Amino acid sequence: MKFTEGMWLLREGIQIDWMNHVERASIANKTVDLLLAKTQRHRGDTLNSGTITAHISSPQQDVIGVKLVHWDGGVDQGPHYEIKNDLAAEVHIQDSNKEQLYYSSGSMSLDVTTATNQLGFRYSSPKGKLTGHSFRSLGYVRDQSTSKSHYEDGMFMERQGYMLAALDVGVGEKLYGLGERFGPFIKNGQSVDIWNEDAGTSSNLAYKNIPFYLSSAGYGVFINHPGRVSLELQSERTTRVNISVAGEEIEYFIIYGATPKEVLKRYIQLTGQPSLVPAWSYNLWLTTSFTTNYDEQTVTGFLDGFRERDIPLGVFHFDCFWMKSFQWCDFDFDSDMFPDPAGYLQRLKERGLKISVWINPYIGQASPLFKEGKKHGYFIKRVDGAVWQWDLWQAGMAIVDFTNPEAVRWFSKHLERLIDLGVDSFKTDFGERIPFNNVQYHDNSDPARMHNYYAILYNKIVYEVMTNRFGKSQGLLFARSAAPGGQQFPVHWGGDCESTFEAMAESLRGGLSLMLSGYIFWASDIGGFEGTPSPALYKRWVQFGLLSSHSRLHGSSSYRVPWIYGEDCSEVLRDCTRRKIMLTPYLLGEALDGSRNGTPLMRAMFLEFPEDLNTYAIDTQYMFGSNLLVAPVFNEEGRVTFYVPHSGDDDTQGKWRSWFDYSKTYESGRWYTETHGFDTLPLLIRPGSITIVNSRLERPEDDALNGLELLVNGSIVGQKNIEIVDPSKTHEVLKIVHVTSAPETLDKIKVDEAGIKITQLE
Repeated sequence: MKFTEGMWLLREGIQIDWMNHVERASIANKTVDLLLAKTQRHRGDTLNSGTITAHISSPQQDVIGVKLVHWDGGVDQGPHYEIKNDLAAEVHIQDSNKEQLYYSSGSMSLDVTTATNQLGFRYSSPKGKLTGHSFRSLGYVRDQSTSKSHYEDGMFMERQGYMLAALDVGVGEKLYGLGERFGPFIKNGQSVDIWNEDAGTSSNLAYKNIPFYLSSAGYGVFINHPGRVSLELQSERTTRVNISVAGEEIEYFIIYGATPKEVLKRYIQLTGQPSLVPAWSYNLWLTTSFTTNYDEQTVTGFLDGFRERDIPLGVFHFDCFWMKSFQWCDFDFDSDMFPDPAGYLQRLKERGLKISVWINPYIGQASPLFKEGKKHGYFIKRVDGAVWQWDLWQAGMAIVDFTNPEAVRWFSKHLERLIDLGVDSFKTDFGERIPFNNVQYHDNSDPARMHNYYAILYNKIVYEVMTNRFGKSQGLLFARSAAPGGQQFPVHWGGDCESTFEAMAESLRGGLSLMLSGYIFWASDIGGFEGTPSPALYKRWVQFGLLSSHSRLHGSSSYRVPWIYGEDCSEVLRDCTRRKIMLTPYLLGEALDGSRNGTPLMRAMFLEFPEDLNTYAIDTQYMFGSNLLVAPVFNEEGRVTFYVPHSGDDDTQGKWRSWFDYSKTYESGRWYTETHGFDTLPLLIRPGSITIVNSRLERPEDDALNGLELLVNGSIVGQKNIEIVDPSKTHEVLKIVHVTSAPETLDKIKVDEAGIKITQLE
């Protein structure tokens, strides 16, 4: 939110108490409390003005948090994001003669200027300044232009209050993340509100808003507030990120890392380690699409078509109309369309398929469950005690109140009933249209703070139902809404995109932004959701979608089975799906690393190559794990321009090679423009890398060791340890393969395991 008019003036109706002075400091138990005030020239300045208390702490090594509080007399109704505290984090504090206070955690330090009327914060690393608060960066805002202000109240007139914290932005510094944002990849110059909305992929609104941004200067910022957080990223003051929240307090954490990957690792250590998913989920998913007409016969016909064309298929998803219209959600198959759901799901399983069904946290008034939920108080209520209802989606729908433990048990039992029927996964759609005015929750949570946080409760409950039944790393959502910590409840997909090349590109930008916000898995609707793709777009999105962590064919009013668009589309889909299944051992290993360290499967180029400054603006290509560069094609003509990065020491270990033609090599540090048919795209193998594949796999969950092959590109120095992940327990390592090469015999790669094929690319 913008409060100023240029550098000198404030907007009409705005007052700001700027904190320019440290009145006193107290140190206790690895924390510091500062009493901040306006400029103090004489004792009279202590009157008729607010103060802010700054509480400085370190929940994790290389993480420093500051909580700023104006008035501390409010009722804390929650909810709060869970912050993981490491009590062993080492902190050093020095107070230097009331001129400077020094606070350090690990390799990061915070210098606070405490000299009279010279307040300043400076966060530093061994390389120099990261960010800080300079002159007039901390303040309490009073806005009398809102409906809260009544002039007839005289001196007791209230004003809407905001906490404002502005962090410095350096020369050439670039900012990323803030959840799944579909606009420009670099966030400098943008105004962003952290507020979940159901708005599709072609606007400034987003389903997954994460108040965390990653800076090219070597740090990240997490704003620990579940309500609306407004950020002006050089869009108000061109040297700052202005962060504001309505209310009386704000807390943020500065997270340092020597590389962008290290920043992400510390962020997920603070907010929650990403969970892993079952191996079968990496296979191709097919849905019924949204508003299409389908029944048993339609679904069976689709599946027969895939079998006849020898296209691997792992998961079948039933979208909304598996239930009767106006009754979403009643968790019952429409008996007119599916007269024997248990028997039918069993027949699908006999085909080797996993089953997913669509749900949302809403109960339509026509649902048999509505009366039950109303009777027992399972729904969000209005302040007068009535059930909160509206007609926007399902007629008269109510929303399950997940702060009510009994409502959670009730909702969970219906999910368990579906699991008993044969369902393996749930698409947790919606979770963004959550009211915040004139509502109350069972536990009296603040509705404005619950609007974003609701996504955490919703996804967590569904995810835990599955993991309780199937075991660790065997639960799987297909979720649309998210908030900080949601990486613990995967997978998430990009929502409602149009069927255009532009929408395909914006989907990639959104996915890369989300995966710079702590998430390691992501998918898009292959072919686009709204509209019907052209055959060329369908094939190009298939190439992109099958080089994503998860791959789902899904549309709105048209089916996404390939032969509708031409039999050549079937050929492309078959080849792309087989390639992804072949890559399963590699993907499982990269996912395990991501769970440990927060590094996503699909990663922005600068995340993998932070020393190559040319990568920092690239948003039309990505790394698929550590070894594979992917440049999707975004036009009918097949033309694509892409950049081959410098890869540090790997520059001396060979050249990048095409996946499709090992003799085709690429020089680091160069741009290339190529034209590709539908059987290829720029898919490059990194020099000095070992990529584990298995061409014998029929399904991702098959035996990883039978047919294991190592693709070695370039020279390998010393020993590399390759982890083979157990497909049945994706959080466990089945075997570690040691690959060695002495410096004097770089062309002779050895492996300590019999039966493993080594292919040296040349």
